[in-house]
Amino acid sequence: MSRLRIITKDRAQATVEDMYKDIERRIASSPPGLCPIDLSISFLKMAHAQTCGKCVPCRVGLGQLMELMESVLDGEASLETIDLIEKTARAIYNSSDCAIGYEAARMVLKGLEGFRDEYVEHILRGRCNFSLFQSVPCVSLCPAGVDVPGYIALIAKERYKDAVRLIRKDNPMPLVCGYVCEHPCETRCRRKMIDDSINIRGLKRYAVDNAGEVPIPAPAEYTGKRVAVVGGGPSGLSAAYFLSLMGHKVEIYESKSKLGGMLRYGIPSYRLPRNLLQGEIDIMLSNGVDIHTGVTVGHDISVMELREKFDSVYIAIGAHIDKKTGIEGEDAKGVYSAVDILRSIGDDIYPDFAGKKVLVLGGGNVAIDVARSAVRLGAEESSIIYRRRKDDMPAMEEEVEGAVAEGCALYDLIKPIKIETDGDENAVALWVQPQIVGTIESGRPCTSDAKEKPIRIPCDIIVIAIGQGIETRDFEKEGIPVKRGLIDALSTADVKDIPGVFAGGDCISGPATVIQAIAAGKVAAANIDSYLGFNHEIESGVVIPEPDLSDRVSTGRVNMSGRNVCDRIKDFELVEEPMTCKEAKQESERCLRCDHFGFGVFKGGRVERW
Repeated sequence: MSRLRIITKDRAQATVEDMYKDIERRIASSPPGLCPIDLSISFLKMAHAQTCGKCVPCRVGLGQLMELMESVLDGEASLETIDLIEKTARAIYNSSDCAIGYEAARMVLKGLEGFRDEYVEHILRGRCNFSLFQSVPCVSLCPAGVDVPGYIALIAKERYKDAVRLIRKDNPMPLVCGYVCEHPCETRCRRKMIDDSINIRGLKRYAVDNAGEVPIPAPAEYTGKRVAVVGGGPSGLSAAYFLSLMGHKVEIYESKSKLGGMLRYGIPSYRLPRNLLQGEIDIMLSNGVDIHTGVTVGHDISVMELREKFDSVYIAIGAHIDKKTGIEGEDAKGVYSAVDILRSIGDDIYPDFAGKKVLVLGGGNVAIDVARSAVRLGAEESSIIYRRRKDDMPAMEEEVEGAVAEGCALYDLIKPIKIETDGDENAVALWVQPQIVGTIESGRPCTSDAKEKPIRIPCDIIVIAIGQGIETRDFEKEGIPVKRGLIDALSTADVKDIPGVFAGGDCISGPATVIQAIAAGKVAAANIDSYLGFNHEIESGVVIPEPDLSDRVSTGRVNMSGRNVCDRIKDFELVEEPMTCKEAKQESERCLRCDHFGFGVFKGGRVERW
């Protein structure tokens, strides 16, 4: 009789697997700004430790490659060493038997291509430029550079008004970001080394909700300079806020009837309530900013006329034009633009989708917002059609989960190929071609047609949400340089060859996030101030609490919850529930205060002004 042997994990194997998890957490929380060569060596050592030892390129070659790279850090290398590193890495890449060897070598080759100058800097001058820019991960990953540890420490001490004041030093829209920011600051939070990242956005919302009215600082003495801001979205509003604080007279020109840009006309009120948005805008502009709504610059008044009238002009028009799919039947009745639908909802004009089968084409936040809005507008079915995998969707994960919870169907890996119409040119179905995932390019896998027959999906309404464009034709006619549909401006926001005219936000980068638009407005304000001959500094006047030296025990992250699905799909009221006082206290105390420990100590704390 044969004996059945059941193999179980031994203690050593289980311990090694726990170590892998610890390494993964550490990698996930590694901040930007680390020496790239040192980081490459660390990955190389980890790969070398994993080698099975059967092939020479991996067993011997990776060790030699490590020695060459370490000689660069130790000051023992010459410029010829860089070529030798490249040759060695290429030989390992071409001859290793498995991914442990050739992927480690590919990583080194990729580094040589991406930061070769750092190798030269180490060899010739014995220093690393990257270390000069080392910062606290959450601060460095926030496009606006907000002092995240500082305001979290203030929340922990229940100083909510001071937390809002500190945020406003770099980001004048704390309420907006507390509700809808994509929170890149959480991506590499060092708390991940222990358990999970801090819920930074949730804490920001809690501070704003509980601070009450927090007046903005009084402006500096009037400078006698006047600035025109074209566009009343987050970038234009932020620039106007900072410029008015600096003592300049600011006037905003907005083509819509209300300010807010895509915050009002692109984000439904179930995510960002209109009354709260308007309240924040009113506070931002309370230093005497003049507003001209219903005025289209380039049509009602030219940029050059503004330039003659004002000392400087900031162009901050948003991405409000829909992109076309180019498929047959796109012009049929019942085919709408996501931008148009959300714009109507922003003006309190709600389409009637009662009893309709709605298909939304796209995978970004706009597509998700339209699909969830369709449910609230009475649609019988609301489905999202996406040509890539669900994992590749650019929409925020929590938004996708919210849509699915509310009954939206998600069909991934299918590509729209034709819209079927009836005799009256009404859309009645969408034909799609199943896709198969393929090679990875630019960080996402490409797709190609699968060897399957096209599928017919019946529908009543099709909404196209595959991206937005910028309306630049009128600006181009005036001589404003336009390149690939975007205004040609430098990273400093200077419009090429036109002194005194600046541009920023979506119109120079393409559609981006709210916090990126706010950061662009902040940069533009600083550069316009400098152009006008000033160097104003923005201060918060807030004293940050000293760090708590008590132990940080492993604690679960407080996630945001939502209203009951059965209730929330019936209206456009706010979906997300706030943290409780106890939750906010616990979450804020999870912060490791990286501004005082680790690299933060070398920076002497945060920059209090800019």
